[in-house]
Amino acid sequence: MAKTIVGLEITEEGVRAAEVTVGRSPRVVAFGSVPLPPGAAKDSEVFDTDAVVLALRQLWSRAGIKSKNVVLGIGSRRILVRDYTMQAMRPDLLAQALPFQVQDLLPVPAEQAVLDFYPISQQGDQVSGLLVAAVAETVDELVSAVTKAKLTVDVVDLAPFALARAVTAVAAAGETVAALHLGDHTTYVVVVQDGVPRFVRIIPTEIVTEAVRARAAAQTDTDAAAPVVEELLETVPPGDAPMRRRAASRGTGRTLTMSDADVRDVVARLGSTLRFYADRSADAPVTRVLVSGAGVAVDGIVASLAASLPMPVHPVGLSSVVETKVAAPVGDVDFDLVPTVGLALGGGR
Repeated sequence: MAKTIVGLEITEEGVRAAEVTVGRSPRVVAFGSVPLPPGAAKDSEVFDTDAVVLALRQLWSRAGIKSKNVVLGIGSRRILVRDYTMQAMRPDLLAQALPFQVQDLLPVPAEQAVLDFYPISQQGDQVSGLLVAAVAETVDELVSAVTKAKLTVDVVDLAPFALARAVTAVAAAGETVAALHLGDHTTYVVVVQDGVPRFVRIIPTEIVTEAVRARAAAQTDTDAAAPVVEELLETVPPGDAPMRRRAASRGTGRTLTMSDADVRDVVARLGSTLRFYADRSADAPVTRVLVSGAGVAVDGIVASLAASLPMPVHPVGLSSVVETKVAAPVGDVDFDLVPTVGLALGGGR
């Protein structure tokens, strides 16, 4: 059997993974997602380790994932990603110098951060790229939860970088595209040229996806159960039909939806981010926008994006960026798995 590796993401709504063969012609051999209970995780941060471990074990079992080696994606709004220019030097010297050079930019002391520098271009002895900084404790807790599920984390990778890697499959050589991943609570904006991320933003957004609606409905049922039980434990008066009607009405939750104003707000923020990039990067204008994530399936978002942007907008799912040896995913799962599979496409490097 061909060697495989698994891309894994842990979000507020659930855990998802894609198992991909390693080699020149990667293929997806298994994929899946499992929801998390409220409060178990948020933005690549784990708050209930036991719940996350259980969900991971269920995911591997239900999806039939064989490999235990994972590339773990992180995409928290607390992660700093910004342009940075520094003197060119060997990678080992860069690793030593970086904490001292960027300390003033960090929200925590350098010794409490995980740092990385992604070089993009060089002029003379100056190299420009993207500085990435995450809180070490948060990353350690995330890795610990995955390890407790008897999985091995080969690499921790920034999910927006994985998104850039994935959409390269549908971009032409030399083309500059903007990849937007519309998540339930977090959206990635990545401008990519020939597989290299030139610009990254992680934006807080609240999009009422199918996963968000499902969780809200489940929570409503749970919240309704206690008062209903308490009411039924009371002395039942003659003619108890009205009591049953009251109990039933309490168990019916209001369906969450996105208003037109909510959609306009999300679209406006994304448009503003792309305009910010355009104003400072006239040498590499975006020619297409590729949209993934569960937000693609929300009525009005893609259409509003297309109407508000001057370049074409195209939805992109897992089946668009890599071949599959199993039945392709559909709906939200197809769109959600784009950065997940991008993690695996890195091959654990």
